[in-house]
Amino acid sequence: MPTMMYRDALRRALYEEMKADPRVFLLGEDIGLYGGAYAVTKGLLDEFGPQRVRDTPMSEAVIVGAAIGAAMIGGRPVAEIMYVDFMTLTMDQVVNQAAKIHFMFGGQITVPCVIRTQQGTGRGAGAQHSQSLESWFVHTPGLKVVTPATPSDAYGLLRASIQDDNPVIFLEHKGLYAIKEDVPEEPFVTPLGVAEVKREGADVTLITYSRMVHLALEVAAQLAERQIGVEVIDLRTLQPLDMETVLKSVSKTRRAVVLHEAVMTGGLGAELSARITESLFDQLLSPVRRVAARDVPLPANVALEKYVVPNAEQVISAIEETLAVKQIVR
Repeated sequence: MPTMMYRDALRRALYEEMKADPRVFLLGEDIGLYGGAYAVTKGLLDEFGPQRVRDTPMSEAVIVGAAIGAAMIGGRPVAEIMYVDFMTLTMDQVVNQAAKIHFMFGGQITVPCVIRTQQGTGRGAGAQHSQSLESWFVHTPGLKVVTPATPSDAYGLLRASIQDDNPVIFLEHKGLYAIKEDVPEEPFVTPLGVAEVKREGADVTLITYSRMVHLALEVAAQLAERQIGVEVIDLRTLQPLDMETVLKSVSKTRRAVVLHEAVMTGGLGAELSARITESLFDQLLSPVRRVAARDVPLPANVALEKYVVPNAEQVISAIEETLAVKQIVR
């Protein structure tokens, strides 16, 4: 299997889908001659030409509005929004139009549109370029939300998203573009809505997604040296959410910690905690704990940014607190 960077896996997925289906085209700021802000679309203009790799004006509303319209009349657009923070400028089109059109027209119209964007910290880019806003989109029925953590998943999930007949918000993490992994040469598609158990363990389930998967695996390896078995689950898709895999794991370990880079309040951790507790309250040995970013705007200072987002010590502490409780008092 060839070793491939995350950004190259995304490019391969775009290339293969564009080769296979002439309805697939790309649009966004600087995706053509420049090759994209993170070099994902580099070289695709030369291969497919300006009709299918379209550089747009600096208007996120125009990019997403055009993509939705094209999808409604038979295209399969993949729009790129440079930072997830700029999705604020597209929210009417995404939330009030793309997410609802199929329902409002009684199933007669589909919106097979993928919106690729990147989020997260790691570069000290400041409060308007570093957020993790996945919960906004998960909260909107009619959207699918995808958060790949590895090159293999970036490739397989992007192909699945382009082939899907629903609008998909495809969230890439800016800290993952250069990571490498062996990716099978044979084409494959990773189905949406299926989580993956990245590491098995018997003592506690650690549920996460996107860049935090790598932090979770680092923590699990450290705790394994202390004979603590941490089962790591990568959700991969946040909507639809694979609760079957989550509940199966927590039924085994009877303890759960949820980890994400988004802020604590209103984050996906709250939803997961509620669903786990509602389904398995009588089985849990300890309350579900959450580890998340502090509820503050993200600073541009790199040292302060690191202070705001979760780190290994915080995750280990949450796991230790969970293991210290032997039985919930009911």
